[in-house]
Amino acid sequence: MTQAMGGPFTFPGTKLTVKRMGYGAMQLAGPRVFGPPKDPDAAVAVLKEAVASGVDHIDTSDFYGPHVTNQLIARALHPYPKNLVIVTKVGAKRGADASWNRADSPAELRSAVDDNLRNLGLESLDIVNMRVHLGDAPVKAHVEVLRDLKKQGKIKHVGMSNVTAKQYAEARAVTEIVCVQNEYNLARRGDDAFIDQLAKDGVAYVPFFPLGGFSPLQSSTLSEVAAAAEATPLQVALAWLLQRAPNILLIPGTSSVAHLRENLAAATLQLTPKMVEKLDSIAA
Repeated sequence: MTQAMGGPFTFPGTKLTVKRMGYGAMQLAGPRVFGPPKDPDAAVAVLKEAVASGVDHIDTSDFYGPHVTNQLIARALHPYPKNLVIVTKVGAKRGADASWNRADSPAELRSAVDDNLRNLGLESLDIVNMRVHLGDAPVKAHVEVLRDLKKQGKIKHVGMSNVTAKQYAEARAVTEIVCVQNEYNLARRGDDAFIDQLAKDGVAYVPFFPLGGFSPLQSSTLSEVAAAAEATPLQVALAWLLQRAPNILLIPGTSSVAHLRENLAAATLQLTPKMVEKLDSIAA
């Protein structure tokens, strides 16, 4: 199962080891990631299927819904398997109109951590990512809040989301950073050098929108490689990410059990060097 799920990865400075193919819970909320899903029982079924299939790394946030995905995770999986790593994020909040708003004052960050603890039914969070909305501006003050919460035992480890290499270095000077979550996929490869740097540091890189986000990846080259690999284009896109670097962890999201199984199957797909060369040309 470990090999089939993309092999193991241990977050630096931790005892947390996960398979590289995980699951992202964002799509379990309602339309626009706001409000409850149309069928909560179906959402619970997806979570149960993910864990039953070997997934041991779930990505979430209490601002998905808000509160919806965390409550669904608790309903489906609590008490949690001992090997399950739940990664959440703070730094944003939702408006009544479903808008995404910055929420990164010290008080807001502390409140968000408490919300995650309550809705997930946990006493301590495995990993909390600081979601940055500042371009390349300093992040030291925000990371210091999470460092202090780590000292209090409310969180175990700190990660970063939507950050530059400069911000990562600044955060790392405050406390150990175990993962970075940025946008990256076959067509958007601005973080290539950053990924290689993090790999040298042993830090996980977790691409969000690994399949293109709300507009799925489309490319004639991708389709050609998929046909040759006897897989779907999106399976090939996920397999390419797993082969791109050993520190890449995947969290593709879905609200469908069938689609979940399709995503997980990508972890067993081996791309030939010629296939990888063709796929690399997509972002050239």
